[in-house]
Amino acid sequence: MFKTRVTEMFGIEYPILQGPIQWKARAELASAVSNAGGLGILSALTFPTPDELQQEVRKTRAMTDKPFAVNVTLLPTARPVRYEDYFSAAIEEGVGIIETSGRSPEPYMKLLKDAGVKVIHRATRIRDISTGERVGADAVTIQSFEAGGHPGMEDVASLVRIPLAAETIKVPVIAAGGIADARGFIAALALGAEGVLMGTRFLASQECHLHPKIKEWILSAVETDTLIIERSIKNAARVMKTGFSLKILEMEEKGATLEELLPLISGQRSRQSYTSGDVNDAVISIGQAVGLIHDIPSVKEIIDGIVSDARLIAGRLRNMGIHP
Repeated sequence: MFKTRVTEMFGIEYPILQGPIQWKARAELASAVSNAGGLGILSALTFPTPDELQQEVRKTRAMTDKPFAVNVTLLPTARPVRYEDYFSAAIEEGVGIIETSGRSPEPYMKLLKDAGVKVIHRATRIRDISTGERVGADAVTIQSFEAGGHPGMEDVASLVRIPLAAETIKVPVIAAGGIADARGFIAALALGAEGVLMGTRFLASQECHLHPKIKEWILSAVETDTLIIERSIKNAARVMKTGFSLKILEMEEKGATLEELLPLISGQRSRQSYTSGDVNDAVISIGQAVGLIHDIPSVKEIIDGIVSDARLIAGRLRNMGIHP
């Protein structure tokens, strides 16, 4: 049950992928997802150098014998980054699945394809996942408005975006944004996706090294406790609604420049907040699915629960006369 082109392509048991949450998508989380039957993903740019990424790949491989992936986000960074060095580092370590996001992966596709790598390209617009398919991606992930992090500048939610992607793209489509349980999983499959990617749900897991104060915030939050900032600089980001993020929003409304915003939205500041637990000292990415999260189980319990509950939902639909 729940076998799709995604499970077949990547050699995984369930079509459930873990979002590459920067700073948090490390060996412990990625290996736990893979061991539970999904696809764990390391975030390459979490690591200051390609050598450090290689060390994390080795650590992950020591913790799982199942497939896992590496994400390389192709967006401008505060520090100089040679993306090809990160791709090469992952390839040298034998990583067979690489996710790209942000800009088109076209400049790097020959490097990846020559190495026999399976490529997933993630984007927020239909035209961008279409570009990913055109340049050779083996699968695409469509990220919708509900997602934490960068959901794009178009406010289009999953109920519309997923079927549009599925009817436009021939390669497998993976759905991201607003999915945290079996109901979202089944809905995504019904809308035409062949897998799901979850970030916020896996943040709230035992294996995710997130400060207890932030996990407590997640448990107390409702679906309206996020907001979008950075629209003024064309880099919309869904984050926790806190005094800090509301201050940034107020600055944007008053016409703050990029130079004025940068000290407040820097990734390094967020990284420190993940460790300190001070949610009012940085912006912290979180999706609207936070409203669906009421516990902090293990990754295995999350995935087993989704699969078990999805089977119950499928049975309920069959009893209603809805057959696959």
